[in-house]
Amino acid sequence: MLRGFYTAAAGMLSQQRRQEMLTNNLANANTPGFKADQGSLRAFPEMLITSMNTQTLPVKKQYQLRGMNTVGPINTGVYMQEALPKFKQGDIQETGNQADFALIDGNLPVNPDTNRPGAIFFQVLDANGEPRYTRNGNFTVDGEGYLTTTDGYYVTDTLGDPLMIFGADFTVTADGRFFEDGEDTGQQIQIAYAEDPGQLVKEGNGLFRLDGANQELPSALDNPEITYQVKQKFIERSNVNIEQTMTEMMTAYRTFEANQKVVQAYDKSMEKAVNEIGRIS
Repeated sequence: MLRGFYTAAAGMLSQQRRQEMLTNNLANANTPGFKADQGSLRAFPEMLITSMNTQTLPVKKQYQLRGMNTVGPINTGVYMQEALPKFKQGDIQETGNQADFALIDGNLPVNPDTNRPGAIFFQVLDANGEPRYTRNGNFTVDGEGYLTTTDGYYVTDTLGDPLMIFGADFTVTADGRFFEDGEDTGQQIQIAYAEDPGQLVKEGNGLFRLDGANQELPSALDNPEITYQVKQKFIERSNVNIEQTMTEMMTAYRTFEANQKVVQAYDKSMEKAVNEIGRIS
């Protein structure tokens, strides 16, 4: 009976964590460049139940093991293994702001190991000067003339240095080159390429980092197979599908509720076993 308790409780925990993930997705439905998470549910390893010193239980021949009567397998529950972001392109929205940039995917090579395309990002520097990556192109120009994120992180050029805007009237070409008053400033916004986006870790505020010793992604400019477009006065919207997310939240709630009823049923059975069956007349 206790096995049933653990199995149902594991189902409740996994659905609770899935609900938290979906709630975070929904809360960021209007965050520029946000990439929705998707959960991966997996079952715990199965166990084999064996009967000893008896031949009366129904035994399947394929489960017979070394002369012992193996009744069959039992599942020990489910858990949410991980939550991975979906790097699908979000819708493009015009803002009219000069410091807003949308990164539009073109041709991205498919990773032969994962059979999924890579992903490209703007590169920024966090408060410690470490490289971080984002699809949120809702930038601004600070008081010193540097192009920054809304959190004050510097946007970098192809040399890894902070991008400086020298004048109020600037334009950016499709490949990320900066022009001011019609003249090329010699700066180009850095576009980083992740061959396997699954290795990136979310840090919050739309930022990703590369886990491991080497924390810097290679430049997309060095790969002739990659094509993209930087669009000024536009931003990429979140790729959260609100209708689908709401449906998944309802499904997670109903599944949680079903497991909860199973736990309540086991609780009543154990209460009866303790208070009635175990009573000595």
